[in-house]
Amino acid sequence: MKIMDWPEEERPRERLLEHGAAALSDAELLAIFLRTGIPGKTAVDLARDLLNRFGSLRALLNANQQQFCEAPGLGKAKFAHLQASVEMTRRHFSETLQRGSVLENPQQTQNFLTARLRDYSFEVFSCLYLDNRHRVIQFEELFQGTINGASVHPREVVKKALGHNAAAVIFAHNHPSGVAEPSMADKQVTRQLTDALALVDVRVLDHVVVGDGTTVSFAERGLI
Repeated sequence: MKIMDWPEEERPRERLLEHGAAALSDAELLAIFLRTGIPGKTAVDLARDLLNRFGSLRALLNANQQQFCEAPGLGKAKFAHLQASVEMTRRHFSETLQRGSVLENPQQTQNFLTARLRDYSFEVFSCLYLDNRHRVIQFEELFQGTINGASVHPREVVKKALGHNAAAVIFAHNHPSGVAEPSMADKQVTRQLTDALALVDVRVLDHVVVGDGTTVSFAERGLI
């Protein structure tokens, strides 16, 4: 049976319009993106097959062009369409923290950091520089490492903070393992950076560890 023959309240597009995108499953959302199925399978059936093939919606979104186009029902046009959609999402989060934005919502900040860092296959240590009213000056990726860690150099962090004339900073890094729990090394380097920046009157407001869909805030944990 084709999707157009389903009861209207069960069709993914109609469900989205009626209840909002959050009410849909991964397969239903993907089916709307696919628009059509393949012979013998509806778009929803194809979406379920693709999720099984790649293991998750995130893995599908992160697939390279060759991996993506090898899957049944996909091709270069859909790959370009999907990548454009993903990039628009990233830019949407970036626009919420443009220069001059005031950080008032911790969840908004964590959403931005997740969008920027979650999909790296190696560890990236970054910093949000803020003025004395906690307005964003700049976001910067400072150090890149391996799948297990990144070397962080306090002297370079201090130089960068002074160069941006920052009054406060928020650090963030990702865990490619997907587990956001801070390590002992994470806690140690945060203490080192906090002590070093205190000497030049720059406050460390938070250190956010980004995992696979989850974040851990040092400030919320009482670690800063």
